[in-house]
Amino acid sequence: MYNVRQVCEDTWMTGASDRRIELFENVYPVPDGVSYNNYVILDEKTCLLDGVDSAVRDQFMENLDHVLGDRDLDYMVVHHMEPDHAAVLGDLVQRYPNLKVVAGAQAFKMMGQFFDFDLTDRKVVVKEGSTLELGKHTLNFVAAPMVHWPEVLVSYDSATGALFSADAFGSFGALGGNIWADEVEWDRDYAAEARRYYVNIVGKYGLQTTNLLKKAAKLDIKYILPLHGFLWRQDMGKFIDLCAKWASYTPEVDSVCVFYGSIYGHTGNAASILAAKLADRGLKNVRIYDVSKTDTSELVSRAFEYSTLVFASSTYNMGIFDRMDSFVGDLAKHNLQKRTVGIIENGTWAPQSGALLKQRLEGMKDMTLVEPTVKMMSAVKPATVEQLDALADALAASIQK
Repeated sequence: MYNVRQVCEDTWMTGASDRRIELFENVYPVPDGVSYNNYVILDEKTCLLDGVDSAVRDQFMENLDHVLGDRDLDYMVVHHMEPDHAAVLGDLVQRYPNLKVVAGAQAFKMMGQFFDFDLTDRKVVVKEGSTLELGKHTLNFVAAPMVHWPEVLVSYDSATGALFSADAFGSFGALGGNIWADEVEWDRDYAAEARRYYVNIVGKYGLQTTNLLKKAAKLDIKYILPLHGFLWRQDMGKFIDLCAKWASYTPEVDSVCVFYGSIYGHTGNAASILAAKLADRGLKNVRIYDVSKTDTSELVSRAFEYSTLVFASSTYNMGIFDRMDSFVGDLAKHNLQKRTVGIIENGTWAPQSGALLKQRLEGMKDMTLVEPTVKMMSAVKPATVEQLDALADALAASIQK
């Protein structure tokens, strides 16, 4: 049975949610599932904006049939060729013999890599500045390369003020009956998943996201309609401001987040002592994460959130503790920058993790290292506590300044 919502004039949401999925892109845990949004405009011409993942193909097809009724499908716009949005393209080409496919030149090249059917007589190639006339509604195309694939376009309907934003302004999480951000307690319940989505999926491409935000600022946007997560019709500036912070690597919270990798608990103990000392110095919202227990996507999200980071690592096989090594490598891959950092190292006979962490962090842009590096041998001793006091003083001073 169909399940659709009208989102603005002549425009319907026809996507569906997958609550069974465990890993998005086979990497990121999604305990609340994920939504695959797409939209249909009914005008003199009918237009589908993007497809869905094959996991929700049947629900989408029922939704599309209901919205179209006895009408044909004239156009399908492919803003983004990733299979979670374009897997059903072959089904649609078969079902609608007169369908024209609208996309950028690079997207058509990718279609040839994913599929074997011939689109020669169906192609409508668009680029930045192109328009698609549907009748009352006109789609205006804006290039959004590397947000987060190179072929991405977004489009703006000048009749309704709707921005079809592709993967920009998306979020993890399946949708219930409430599809608008203003229908839920978004700040409390969903903002963290929006950040985790952005920093892991798009976070590397801050400059490209900033460029798209500049283009979007010139449009009279009344609705933001992304391909994943909640839709926006109120308080859009709040989400746009958050995206601008994430894209410019500007922290949201001016406090300390401590990440530790510990084998038998001694390095974790040092991390806990440091956090308590930071609280004693008046710092609020201090957080601690065990990198062995917490998924890397959450760790990366928190690193983007906080201004000041501490990495506490055991030495393992003469290197950085494995899970810490992987985490710091992921931060570099996602282009994290502009952070103040502290280091705690541990080792029983040949501590190496501190020097190696420093080397890795110095390879990232605009990372300010706070001294002292705390050096401990095996377990926390009185001398370790003195070093933790000194590091807490330095971190607190850097924030309070």
